[in-house]
Amino acid sequence: MQKSVLDYLEESAERFPDKIVFADDKNEVTYREFQHQVKAVATGLAKQIPSERNRPVAVLIERKIESLTGFFGIAYSGNFYAPIDYQMPVKRIELMLETLKPVAVLVTASAGTVMDQVAYDGPVLDLQTLQNTSADQDLLDEIARRRIDTDPLYAIFTSGSTGVPKGVLVSHRSVIDLIDNFKEEFGFDDTMVLGNQAPFDFDVSVKDIYSTLKNGGTMYVIPKMMFSMVARLIDYLNEKKINTVIWATSALRIVENLNVFSKKLPEYLKTVMFSGEVMPNKVLNYWRKYLPGVMYVNLYGPTEITCNCTFYKVDRPFADEEALPIGIAFQNTDLVLLDDERKAEAEPGQVGEICIRGSSLALGYYNNEEKTREAFIQNPLNPMYPETIYCTGDLAQYAEDGNLMFVSRKDYQIKHMGHRIELSEIEIAVNALPFVEAACCIYDTGEEKIVLFYQASEKCDRELLKQLGKNLPKYMFPNRMEHFEKLPLNKNAKIDRTWLNENYILK
Repeated sequence: MQKSVLDYLEESAERFPDKIVFADDKNEVTYREFQHQVKAVATGLAKQIPSERNRPVAVLIERKIESLTGFFGIAYSGNFYAPIDYQMPVKRIELMLETLKPVAVLVTASAGTVMDQVAYDGPVLDLQTLQNTSADQDLLDEIARRRIDTDPLYAIFTSGSTGVPKGVLVSHRSVIDLIDNFKEEFGFDDTMVLGNQAPFDFDVSVKDIYSTLKNGGTMYVIPKMMFSMVARLIDYLNEKKINTVIWATSALRIVENLNVFSKKLPEYLKTVMFSGEVMPNKVLNYWRKYLPGVMYVNLYGPTEITCNCTFYKVDRPFADEEALPIGIAFQNTDLVLLDDERKAEAEPGQVGEICIRGSSLALGYYNNEEKTREAFIQNPLNPMYPETIYCTGDLAQYAEDGNLMFVSRKDYQIKHMGHRIELSEIEIAVNALPFVEAACCIYDTGEEKIVLFYQASEKCDRELLKQLGKNLPKYMFPNRMEHFEKLPLNKNAKIDRTWLNENYILK
């Protein structure tokens, strides 16, 4: 029985010692080299902070192999890693460190100077220096002997409603469940060549990193600039013979917006998976038109349930204005749709809040008992023994074919002009329009107005409303429209609704 994701590295390093495991824009590393490096980091770290176990170690990350070396070195040392983008504002870094109270912060040469500006009085350790430590296998074996599968592996920060970020703490067991499911459901094997798009402090990267190691594959860290120069991105995919991508919906949307496939196609892609936001079928249909032989998978799930809890393998045509299912639950995960009061199950066919039980659940929010109690609750359907479920805040209902259909966030469901409205329904209709590249809706509660933010090559408010009239009743029309040549994205490549709200609604 695997009790640690480190088993993935041990097994694949034995099978493929000289195969490239990770490559960034400047360096590449084999399984054997990577294993040696992380054990050196682990030894150096364990000697710097002796007797510490299951404690947080922050890593100021870059899109480099070196950051991954830090992650695994921390895990081998018996502690858990917390990735923090070194380019974040200093004040936000300080908030994260205040929540974590880490026993150390690991830095690369480029990121090290940031800590000179950060209020933190613990040890700051250079990753390159740690890599030069002589690995002590006896010490690492002793640490491994005490490890269990529910020990924490990482804490990834998500935004908090109070402005204080929340650190979602996830165990080895939860990641093992996820990655084993991916291998079984999607047929991953050692031929996997994966193109990583997600930042390492975003949980989509967890699927990239650990699927690569589990299957003995190779992962290329795609330079961020490629997604601004999409023709070069396609060349890159072909040059590296990338056959698997697990990308944010917005990354696929960029390709469709620029009509890149009319000029050149990725030649090796076999699997395209997407998550993070609702996928407009207009975008998906574009990809399916040019790459019909690819397996497309819609993934759903928040960070708190270890990346994803449901999947849908796209198996039929969809009209642009249709909604795409989020599918069925992975093995060893159970979904419950609860009513508004979270006391009973929603009636069959009715909308309910997605709540999840199983070993995929995070351990909670690190050092934040209040927020943990709000979201991770006792299963109201089981009063007989302790059983935690996570309440996602997402609304869904089952379709007749048994697939789960995402409806909206609970906070996107509004009462407007006497009607109960799902803002996501408006978004689906707008995103289906051929001249709209991306869109989202926010409800201005003060003004009682539906505000539509849309991206298009030119302002087209009148035509947009005319087309919406073919699919939506007038009470669902936006009361205000804001045109953008390019909608703002947050660092996780989602439309930045927080920024839009602060700059267009609350100001």
